[in-house]
Amino acid sequence: MGYVNDYALAQDLAQETFIIVWQQLPNFRNEANISTWVFRIASNNCLRQIEKQKRFQKVEMPKQLMEENTESIEPKIQFLYKCISELNEIDRIIISLELENIKQSEIATIVGLSEANIRVKIHRIKEKLTQKFKENGHK
Repeated sequence: MGYVNDYALAQDLAQETFIIVWQQLPNFRNEANISTWVFRIASNNCLRQIEKQKRFQKVEMPKQLMEENTESIEPKIQFLYKCISELNEIDRIIISLELENIKQSEIATIVGLSEANIRVKIHRIKEKLTQKFKENGHK
């Protein structure tokens, strides 16, 4: 949900990702870990969706319906997703993968940075998110 900040769209994108993975499985060359390959497909799929959304005017859902869709998600988790969605693209990808417990070496491969750079970025992203939580009265 970190990419799109919309639970239903995130579910749709996950389903589309698994379809793409299934269709492209014969093309997997074992040059990297399969989870790295799947995350790259997922990232590309999400980024394509973000580009599509930029091209079309967004119509806001009535507030009552929005509240019904988000009631089940804890407020702190909702706030975390909101904060993550406000990060720049590369930071959003990095922290989303970190939250999925992906090895930092795999994250480095996915985003094309060194492991050392990934460690520094994760530390800085966590500091930014912690600061936003403090500013908004969350602990």
